Amino acid sequence: MSKQIVTHIVVDLDNRDKSSVLWRLILAFPFMIFVSAFSTWANDNGEFLQYTGGVLIAPAALALIFRGVYPSYVLTFNKAYLSLTNRLASFVFCLTDEYPSIEENQKVKLDFPDIAGGKNLNRYAPLYKWFLAIPLYIVGLIYAIYALVLTLIAWFNILFTGNYPDASADGVVKVMAYWNRVYGYAILLVSDEYPSFSL
Repeated sequence: MSKQIVTHIVVDLDNRDKSSVLWRLILAFPFMIFVSAFSTWANDNGEFLQYTGGVLIAPAALALIFRGVYPSYVLTFNKAYLSLTNRLASFVFCLTDEYPSIEENQKVKLDFPDIAGGKNLNRYAPLYKWFLAIPLYIVGLIYAIYALVLTLIAWFNILFTGNYPDASADGVVKVMAYWNRVYGYAILLVSDEYPSFSL
């Protein structure tokens, strides 16, 4: 079993729905609102709004540092939320025409490492993982631009031919998998193995 998050995405390559691809972002907007409902917006003295992601970071980090455990309910929520955002990303990046489900499905599946309730994790790693992940974020931004270019190529290809290029699909899925590994290491704290920079 892997010590990092493993991403499985089934890509629809042939017989794509050209009309849904044309309006993809508009179609995805209601689901984006649903996903954003798990995030919080806080007013800071009326000056600006601060955004925090939908995952539970602080409870996991504090429980690991002070108790050496990763609460099962926090892990369950974080798994479900990451899977939800991956289903949304798969739809937005045109990997599938199937509208994202709010429940688990077989098109997008994430396998998390066995952390044995936190016993397999370094309890003090949350104190420095965020810092060690800075180079991963920089490389990840370059990969994200690469994925956007591939998605744009695929978007035009689907619009005119009805097919998603296999090379584009492979690249976009690899970028999503890269970000899931980084997220699992630095944010969700479910892995102590430093993710590879390669796709």
